[in-house]
Parts: sequence; C-alpha cells; structure tokens
Amino acid sequence: MTRAALAVAVAELAERDPVMASLADQHGPPVLRRKRSTLGAAAGHFEALAESILYQQLHGNAAAAIHRRFVDVLGGAVTPEAVLSVPEEALRSAGLSGSKAGAIRGLADAAMDGRLPLARLARLPDDEVVRVLSALRGIGPWTAEMFLIFRLQRLDVWPVTDYGVRKGYGLAYGLGDMPAPKALMELGERFRPWRSVAAWYLWRATEAG
Repeated sequence: MTRAALAVAVAELAERDPVMASLADQHGPPVLRRKRSTLGAAAGHFEALAESILYQQLHGNAAAAIHRRFVDVLGGAVTPEAVLSVPEEALRSAGLSGSKAGAIRGLADAAMDGRLPLARLARLPDDEVVRVLSALRGIGPWTAEMFLIFRLQRLDVWPVTDYGVRKGYGLAYGLGDMPAPKALMELGERFRPWRSVAAWYLWRATEAG
C-alpha cells in the first residue's frame, strides 16, 4: 500500500462524505501498517498471527512483557519451526495460558502441513483469507480482518463487529447509539472500495470521543 494510494482513498472519501473530510483534517493520513517483520513476508505473517493470539484479552505492559518472554523462549524468531521445537510447558512458562499455547502450537502445525498457506496468503481474496484463518483455533473473523488491514494492507475491509468502528460511527455521525453490525454493513457501502481507511478514521473518532 503506497502513500499515493492512501492519498487517493482519503481524497475520495472526503469528497463523498463531509464527516470523513472533517476526520481526515483532524487526524491526517491513515497509518495502516504495524511493525515490519525482519523474517520475510511468509514468516512475518506467522509472527503477526501468533502475536494476535497472544495479545487477545491482554493489554499494555502485561501483554508486552509476556510477548517478550515468548520471543525469548523461541530464541528470538517467532516461526512455526521454533514454536514446535519447544514443549508447550515452555510456552506456558512465558506466561501464555494453556489455551493460547495450544492455539499457537496449532497455528504452527497448520503452517507446516499446509492448512495455513503462509506463502499464498497475500494472493488470496479477502473472503478467502478470512475463511482460512477463521478455521484455525484461536483466530476468529475479527482477528482475520485486522490481519487483512494491518498485515496485508487491504483497503476495503469493513469490520462491522468491531466496537471501536461501531462507537466511532455513532460519535462521528451524531447517532444516539452505536449502529448494529447489520446496519453498519449497509452504512459502509458508500465507502467502497476504501472501507479500511474509513474504519481507521472511525477508530480515531472513538479515541477522540
């Protein structure tokens, strides 16, 4: 995703919708990439998914500390091979729950046997990425959508179950309450094919609200 593509997306959203124009003025260009991986594309996909599982229901310093210990247990590189080379008890010793340790080991198994096609993920359409990832333990549709936006940098993802997007829409558009996911799906149609960018601005609206 280039800066030029994002600039086009922001300009078109602003032209269509005065609320989006105001949010763009307030918050500037969207940032739809999290930290870059040093492991290469395919291994980086695994690293990002494992981190997503680890961070579920954890926040702040506690999550970061557990993640650091997890990386240390694996010798510094979060790869399927590294995960499967250590016993589950070692993952638990880093602070992972039994459920998360099992889910990350299952993720590694799926990567090794082909159920998780790491090398092909970036070439799959959005709905197929969601289908493949949601079939794995510990990953649901929301996690798959965040992976699409922040790892694969897909521009037209609309996470209608996301609390921040729902709340941000209600705040930005002066609604009395958050729209339900079904209603939000319809409301988002006018943002195609830039719904990821619209979602990013609604997250900012939630933070500012």
